[in-house]
Parts: sequence; C-alpha cells; structure tokens
Amino acid sequence: MLVILNLSGVRSLVPYLLIGVGIWYGVLLSSVHATLAGVAVALTIPLRTGEGQPPLKRLEHALQPWSSFLIVPAFGFANAGIAFGGMVAADVISPLPVGIMLGLFLGKQIGIFATIRGLVTFRLAEAPRNASWTQVYGMAVLCGIGFTMSLFIGGLAFAGAPHAMDAVKVGVFAGSILSGIAGWLILRRTAQ
Repeated sequence: MLVILNLSGVRSLVPYLLIGVGIWYGVLLSSVHATLAGVAVALTIPLRTGEGQPPLKRLEHALQPWSSFLIVPAFGFANAGIAFGGMVAADVISPLPVGIMLGLFLGKQIGIFATIRGLVTFRLAEAPRNASWTQVYGMAVLCGIGFTMSLFIGGLAFAGAPHAMDAVKVGVFAGSILSGIAGWLILRRTAQ
C-alpha cells in the first residue's frame, strides 16, 4: 500500500512544526529525555482556531499514515537491535525465544479474545458494533505485535544477561511478525 502525505490542510502549521523542530533539537542537546521533546512539540500546536477543523487534528490526520506505516515500525526494528550475524537455528528454536513468540502470538490472542467474548457472554459489555466475531478475533491476533513493551519487560527480566536478551529480541521479533501476518490475513479475508 502506497502512503502519500497530504499536507494541503496543514500548511498553516508550518511555523508550529518549525518551532517544534527547534524544541526537539534543543532537548537533544540538553541531554533531557526525548519523550519530553514530543510533549513540548505538542504544546506548540494550537488546539482551536476560528476556522474549520482544529490545527492539531489536521496535523494528526496528515501524519498518521507516516507514523503508523513508517516511523513506529522503523523505531520498533531499530529499538530491537537484533544481530542476526552468527545466529544458528538452535538459537532461534531454544525455549526462551519460542516461549516469548508463543506468548505474543497465542497468549495475547487467546487472552484478549476470550476476555472480550466472556464479557459479552456474561453481559458485562456490549459486542463491538459493526464488527463480526472474526474481525474481533483478527484484532486480537494483531495485539501480539509488541516491540517496545515486550523488549522493555525482557530487559528488566534479563538485565545483565546479554545472551538471554538476544533470545528475547528474537522471540519478540518472531512473535510480532507472526501476529502481524496472521492478523492481516484474517482481517483481509473478512473484508472481502
């Protein structure tokens, strides 16, 4: 799928974006955590003006495809830092990466789908409107995609064990890829 950035509705936001880039650069030089730069940039964009759709909403919609399909996946892969060089099959199929992969792929889909289905069955929640159970299941499968938090938890669990951390990264990578492909296939089938 080709994603094209449509900036026609956000041209008036250019000054705010330039201010945001300046803030981002200043934060980078100051050694303050980059998350604060994102918050500072967001604070420079006006929530309301007297005209049409709010500027922040226009910017959000213009950047959403780039963020979803390029920036977030690139960040996930870069943050994973998996070194495939020197890796053998035994490293990939050892218990730690396989367990993490299965936890992301099977554990998440079973837990999320069963919880939603149970809440609806026991009338503690309403079924999602305009969505079939197959679509709900497809979304539950997609929830197995998890780089940042999975790597964070793995880093805490195996602090000081770099070889184990490499196995964690392989498991997270494999589980996320498997979840993404399977979820996409399920949802693609329901859309036809």
